[in-house]
Amino acid sequence: MSESAQHLVIMGVSGSGKSTVAEMLAQRLGWTFSEADEFHPQSNIDKMTAGTPLNDDDRKPWLEAMRDWMAQMADDDVNTVVTCSALKHSYRDTLRQASGTVYFIHLHGSEELLSQRMTTRSGHFMPPSLLPSQLETLEMLGDDEAGLTIDIANTPEEIVDKVLTKLNLNAR
Repeated sequence: MSESAQHLVIMGVSGSGKSTVAEMLAQRLGWTFSEADEFHPQSNIDKMTAGTPLNDDDRKPWLEAMRDWMAQMADDDVNTVVTCSALKHSYRDTLRQASGTVYFIHLHGSEELLSQRMTTRSGHFMPPSLLPSQLETLEMLGDDEAGLTIDIANTPEEIVDKVLTKLNLNAR
């Protein structure tokens, strides 16, 4: 088991730019990338596609699957960048159980900007109608959580630069 492995969890509600920022970070750092959506059971995808918000019981196996993947990567001495809404402190507690060090990068913005982004993107199963329920569920990072919050009004490049600088990470 490696305690030196690092995990960056790019978090926030749908439409905050998690995938774009995470892919850029993984590329710049040379770390392994994974998209949280890959860990959802089909029942969760079906539920969200139908416009029904997930509940904590739905999210539990999804979060545990991500945690287990992160732990396996750490055991193999692999640093990761993973996207995950990670809306609640308790969800982040599950992810923090992975081996290595887990940092949360919260991409945060106004409801208007998030809604605009959701209505103009394509190829995603999360409908804009679920944004209010996500914002209602969102718990901001606490003082006891390693991470930072960045405004999504910044460009993805600016966000990546800020993460690298604030966490003192070296791009390859």
